[in-house]
Amino acid sequence: MKIALNGASGYTGRLTVAELARRGIEAVLVGRDPGRLRAAAAGTGFEVRIADIGDQAALEAAFAGADAVVNTAGPFAPLGAPVVRAAIAAGAHYVDTTGEQHYINDVFNTFAGAADDAGVTVVPAMADDGGPSDFISHLVGEAAGAVDGLTVALWYRGGGFSRGTLRSLDPDMLFDGALRYESGAWTTYGEASHATWRFPGAGAPVGVSKAALPPVATVPRHVPVARMEGLLGGSFETLDGFDPATIDSMPEGPDEEQRRQGRWTISVEASGQGGRTVRGEVEGADGYGKTAVIAVEAARRLVTDGAKAGVLAPSQAFDPESFMNFLSGHGVRWRVTEG
Repeated sequence: MKIALNGASGYTGRLTVAELARRGIEAVLVGRDPGRLRAAAAGTGFEVRIADIGDQAALEAAFAGADAVVNTAGPFAPLGAPVVRAAIAAGAHYVDTTGEQHYINDVFNTFAGAADDAGVTVVPAMADDGGPSDFISHLVGEAAGAVDGLTVALWYRGGGFSRGTLRSLDPDMLFDGALRYESGAWTTYGEASHATWRFPGAGAPVGVSKAALPPVATVPRHVPVARMEGLLGGSFETLDGFDPATIDSMPEGPDEEQRRQGRWTISVEASGQGGRTVRGEVEGADGYGKTAVIAVEAARRLVTDGAKAGVLAPSQAFDPESFMNFLSGHGVRWRVTEG
């Protein structure tokens, strides 16, 4: 098995390099900066291949011979499509770590036919926010049966953000541009259904805002749900002050101790027929470290276990319970309850 890692010299990319090395998976590190790539590869024995995002032929050549491509280089809206296209052309499965809701829908709309024709599987949103929230939503929906409404709430506290994440977090798109799934389509909308949310372990209800969360773009593709929306817990007003120059002056990302201190919680609630309510919860630490684990495991499963060709949501490509049980071995706690 050989996995090509695009964006290997970035913050999440280097964590993914470490995870590939830890698991003994052969890898090719791809990017545009030879010096940074060689530094990322130091001590791993991984091959380095240079390819700029604007050179499609070079990207395809960099992915040649790889069984799968993991893409950690965001922001994905401007940078992701050429990587997906090159992976498909190289005959490699594709996984990325995007959390960008509109981009995820674009991947489904743009590449489904090409991936199917090439016999490869494309799975966006395999990160700490996208993969687990899709899996737990599927399990909740499965328990609820026909779902009238499904709400996913995400709460980060501590840990901080990487520069790459901050570059991807356009406040207008994250909040005002959030999509809700309703009547068989994704649309923007006005007020959120909740102003507060009771997260597990919280001493009091947490203030929430409507938000463009990844599972709203993926879950309706495999859960028969009439309506779905996403909520983000906590206060994010400070994002408006993060202009490009400010972001460039910040540390590249949280250090190891800060990552360990960072906590994330996903809370899902589905209302079924007859007033039946099913809830799901996922809790973990070190979101960036977990993202590397999730992306590598997803690529490994695509290569070793296979999946239907085309663009798939996480729960369409992988067994949700099996993947969540795998994450339990990495300190992630999850449960589904009724009532």
